[in-house]
Amino acid sequence: MAKTRTLLFTFVLTSIVAIAQKPFIFQNESITPGNKRYFKIPVMSKKDSTFIPVTIFHGSKPGPVLGITAGIHGYEYPPILAAQQLNQKIDPKQLSGTIILVQIANVPAFLGRSPFINPLDRKNLNRSFPGDPQGSITQRMAHIITTEVIAKSNFFVDMHAGDAPEDLRPYNAWYDSNALAEVSKKGREMALAMGFDYSIIFNITEERLEKPSLYCSQEAFHRKIPSVDIECGRLGIPSKTKTDRIENGMFLLLKHLQMLDSTTKPTKIKPTIITKRFTIKSKSIGLFYTKKKAGDFIKKGESLGYITDFFGNTLENIKAPQSGMILYMIGTPPINENDTIMNIGALPLN
Repeated sequence: MAKTRTLLFTFVLTSIVAIAQKPFIFQNESITPGNKRYFKIPVMSKKDSTFIPVTIFHGSKPGPVLGITAGIHGYEYPPILAAQQLNQKIDPKQLSGTIILVQIANVPAFLGRSPFINPLDRKNLNRSFPGDPQGSITQRMAHIITTEVIAKSNFFVDMHAGDAPEDLRPYNAWYDSNALAEVSKKGREMALAMGFDYSIIFNITEERLEKPSLYCSQEAFHRKIPSVDIECGRLGIPSKTKTDRIENGMFLLLKHLQMLDSTTKPTKIKPTIITKRFTIKSKSIGLFYTKKKAGDFIKKGESLGYITDFFGNTLENIKAPQSGMILYMIGTPPINENDTIMNIGALPLN
């Protein structure tokens, strides 16, 4: 009997060791289970230098690796503030798996209050993936995020908002391609679990998969990692409501991925899924006038606003080429030739 008990104890102990969480290696450092660690990853080019602040939450139990980026555009504040809240509220002792959270991807743009671009080299980080370790500072930032965050992830989320001139209604999106059916399916499940009332499908052709990704979350998809975009916030305003909405969506996702037993209640919202979008571009330089706002429904042929020169003379009347809902739009007067005036989602037929 004693021998049987010894064998049983040895079997149980061996099983526990087999399923125990192992340390997570990041930047050549070992993070033990149930702990979090802060990193400031240096980025240096021949001309410039900066850093990328990253938090690693290494759960006490095994599970997937979720990569999250905030602040790819440094003027989009709700996602950045949501990342700060997640930093305080996620308990690695309660976590299954690992979270790699990029607190602010584009520190120069954030500190420089610079919409869209990195002021150090005037490049858009969200048009620079997968990056270049020998390129300009933005290209090197993209390379580090690609290799140190995206490539280490099983799932990925890139969090955005309307930049300084952009009025935007909240939504999320996932990538979909016939060439990556299973990855697309998992991305869809992630997006729909997050409780947004509108979700968009980013359709990616097989031909497009062969080209550089350019976009942060698309780089994850190119690497066969299910990925979701969040767009929540407008005009660079640090809205508490939008910040909390992003945080809530992330906790719902963690629950969906079985990484955290969140107290956040699952949403009962059945989202409207948008499969097609169209963009209205400007043909003129001057001032844009409109009474429309993001989230408005528009009808084909409806007047959406007009553009004047700097003396008030009308240069262009803007009309809706199709019916749909305004997802985001220029929310400030300055307008340049070929600017996106509005991005409109074609709504599904009832």
